[in-house]
Amino acid sequence: MEEKELCVGTRIRHDKYGEGIISENNDLTYKVIFVRGGEVEFSKMNASFEVVKPNLNEDEDLRPRLDVKDFERALTFILGKYNAIENRVALGKKWEGGTMILQPANPELKPKEIPVETFFHKIVMMRDRLRVLEQNINSSDSLSDEEKVNLQQYITRIYGSMTSFNILFDDKSDYFVGSKQ
Repeated sequence: MEEKELCVGTRIRHDKYGEGIISENNDLTYKVIFVRGGEVEFSKMNASFEVVKPNLNEDEDLRPRLDVKDFERALTFILGKYNAIENRVALGKKWEGGTMILQPANPELKPKEIPVETFFHKIVMMRDRLRVLEQNINSSDSLSDEEKVNLQQYITRIYGSMTSFNILFDDKSDYFVGSKQ
């Protein structure tokens, strides 16, 4: 990456997160919003990304002015298009405030207690990320149709393995569903 200061609105590409837009330029860091990775903060000293399209210098009068409402609408549209917006999923009422206890077989070992809400949130995040993975597979130009089908079958099997956790969901439309054979 170049040593010069980058402006808000500059489009960049990162090896791990893909394309993004610089949303904040702080003294020591850049905050970047990525379609697939959400918001990530990079140290300016160690920022490893390439500039795809620089924004005009902030000192220039021709710099486009960003309207916050327009930016929010565009960002919401883009994140929604790629299912990167986390949908609110309700935990079943009977589990609210509950605790999961993992008891080792060895009585000398202490059990591990996890709030059900924490565990449920991780399950929902995993499901959402599987959906994004599915979309990335289906929209990939570098995979053949056969490769897409094979990868899709693995994801379907993962969903099938996750059906045990359906008891945690309040709404049946949020359930994991495997192959229906």
